Amino acid sequence: MKILYFDCFSGVSGDMTLAALLDLGLPLEELQEDLKKLGLKNYSLEVRPGSRSGIAALGLEVKVGPQEEPHRHFSDIREMITRSSLDSGVKDLSLAIFQRLAEAEARVHKKKVEEVHFHEVGAVDSIVDIVGTAIGISSFRPDRIYTSELPMGWGFVNCQHGRLPLPAPATVEVLKGYPVKSVDVEGELVTPTGAAIVSVLSSKVSSFPAMRVGKIGYGMGKKEFPDRPNLLRLVLGEATEAYQADQVMVLESNIDDMNPEFYDYLMERLFQKGALDVSLSPLQMKKNRPGTLLRVIAEEKDADALSELILRESTTLGFAASR
Repeated sequence: MKILYFDCFSGVSGDMTLAALLDLGLPLEELQEDLKKLGLKNYSLEVRPGSRSGIAALGLEVKVGPQEEPHRHFSDIREMITRSSLDSGVKDLSLAIFQRLAEAEARVHKKKVEEVHFHEVGAVDSIVDIVGTAIGISSFRPDRIYTSELPMGWGFVNCQHGRLPLPAPATVEVLKGYPVKSVDVEGELVTPTGAAIVSVLSSKVSSFPAMRVGKIGYGMGKKEFPDRPNLLRLVLGEATEAYQADQVMVLESNIDDMNPEFYDYLMERLFQKGALDVSLSPLQMKKNRPGTLLRVIAEEKDADALSELILRESTTLGFAASR
């Protein structure tokens, strides 16, 4: 079984992830050819070798021309990716990452997901980082992706919304249910884009997994910190354990009085939110009324979001749900 491990000792961002994937062996020409399918203009990729604390790494910057970039809504980005000729797997992963970001921004600003107006994340560089990461993951095709505990810096950052505390509100929202730790570093270690990437990709947060190391890639951040090299390390290898154990959550809800035509829609929404499996079983409820048992198997990090979805859809679709 092929494993990809995100060793985030200095955090994670979109550009660091894409740079680390290139250092891991993703061909730059392949990346550029696939990115052309988005139809984005007025940008170029600058990949440069460098080092942090003597460790050789790659840095990446998306150079954007002088023309002013539009501020894109989530719906604009979804349409751009959907209509492109990218592979279906790349599309699905890219959209899942943007969906996670849009939902976080919607909660922060108390808006509907479709109304979310991306600023920095809707710019060309962030689109390239996210879609480029999806291209890289599709190229390496790991069976499991694990992530280390994420370090949270402190301070403030200036953005389109003004001066925000660190970690940024969107980052905190994305990482609900995700293990993090505080470190004494002034600055943004985990960006909203980086948080969305690892929270969508990673099936488990862990220490270094049992594996036979194959390839290692380092992505270089733009800042330098006094106590640590500003690098993201990606490690690709083969699992050395015969069996891999994963912990999952089982969510159950009794459904009373729902139109059976809605079941397909409900299951599709649950899978979109990260459910590993969804099943429906007939049961007899009080007063011998027929009902349905909804059972959802999910990773612990997705349990809260899936529970919220079930309760929200119970109102939208007009059924009674209990758990």
